[in-house]
Amino acid sequence: MTELTELTAGELLDGYRKGEFSPVEATRAALERAERVQPEVNAFVRITAEDALARARESEDRWRRGRPAGLLDGVPVTVKDILLLRGHPTLRGSRTVPEEGRWEEDAPSVARLREHGAVFLGKTTTPEFGWKGVTDSPLTGVTRNPHDRTRTAGGSSGGSAAAVALGAGPLSLGTDGGGSVRIPAAMCGIFGLKPTYGRVPLYPPSAFGTLSHVGPMTRDAADAALLLDVIGVPDARDWSALGPAPGSFTEGLAGGVRGLRVAYSPSLGGQVPVRPAVATAVRRAVAGLADLGAYVTESDPDFAEPMEAFHTLWFSGAARVVQHLGPHRRELLDPGLREVCAAGARLSALDYLAAVDVRMELGRTMGHFHESYDLLVTPTLPITAFEAGAEVPRGSGHRRWTGWTPFTYPFNMTQQPAASVPVGRDEDGLPVGLQIVAARHRDDLVLRAAHALYEAGLATRLTPAGK
Repeated sequence: MTELTELTAGELLDGYRKGEFSPVEATRAALERAERVQPEVNAFVRITAEDALARARESEDRWRRGRPAGLLDGVPVTVKDILLLRGHPTLRGSRTVPEEGRWEEDAPSVARLREHGAVFLGKTTTPEFGWKGVTDSPLTGVTRNPHDRTRTAGGSSGGSAAAVALGAGPLSLGTDGGGSVRIPAAMCGIFGLKPTYGRVPLYPPSAFGTLSHVGPMTRDAADAALLLDVIGVPDARDWSALGPAPGSFTEGLAGGVRGLRVAYSPSLGGQVPVRPAVATAVRRAVAGLADLGAYVTESDPDFAEPMEAFHTLWFSGAARVVQHLGPHRRELLDPGLREVCAAGARLSALDYLAAVDVRMELGRTMGHFHESYDLLVTPTLPITAFEAGAEVPRGSGHRRWTGWTPFTYPFNMTQQPAASVPVGRDEDGLPVGLQIVAARHRDDLVLRAAHALYEAGLATRLTPAGK
């Protein structure tokens, strides 16, 4: 029998239903895996073994009585340490957040998981306040790539991506303000979805405002659809949350890609230099979409690099995060974050509104683009995982993480659904991700296309060597 840690959430649920194994067995296996890989990879802030086993025993009893609590009863999950998990501190990767407190509230997505019987294994690592595209912080140190411990796992949801890749729970909740679900998903070889903004409610609200999304990080697209069915429902605490989804994302997976109009942009019109191994893997998968019946055209969305506007929005948000800290507390911050916050504090309201204008024009451009195309496909990243502990690749010339993530953050600005799908490896065995983007509110199309890639064997679960 396949190890329990290798199964998807859907496969675990099928096994519970048939009585082949139990939530307690699956939880113990996931906890053992988490404990074993933690010293090498550092994916967890804390592992909540006692609580997890208690919830697993309750779930096992419900399954024995034929009365599961919900769609994910007994499935081991992890939660990025940006999101509140009742009974446990949420430190957000920062030494400036005190552990003291009663921690009595769940974030909306966590509350939905609890209602559906999920088993919480623990909290996963994040850079401080999720500020950058790699995962290291003064609080928890460096999170490493499951496929090569000398490389970064990406970020800011790097702990979640590493945990899923290594079998420490098939599902994780990540957050994505500029690529923070998709970047580590690509680098760790898992599936990651940034849903349409508001599809998954967020509370407390992010200081990064409407750039920040909550999204599934999973073994495949089918698990992500199942997770989105659970967490993608309204919550009164988020005034910007969308209403109920028009239907089940799981039920919508079967549509395939035949007849869909797909724009393939290998380099955003030549704006982005892409590593040959990445370009080759993505192009191969795109050719597969055409073989499956999609109408594929090489076409670029016509927008200029919006990095400066994104920096204005992002840096001002970072400044707001630490605004309450005095000078001595600020010395505890990641030096890069301190620098970004200082830049953000120098911006004016007019600077911010000018960036909003750029954002609105980008949204208008993509709205028109999707009148002609159902989907946009790009590489998730132009590179694969680089050295751990660095914000940018050595010798790249980039100053900030946005320099090497040109395919991800524009779609936070436009609030569109976007996913990273693993489509191969480079010459060093490091995962390559393909990004699928759809118009706002068409999360179903992103998931359908990704699922079709998995069904056709064009996307695969990339197992780390020696896991």
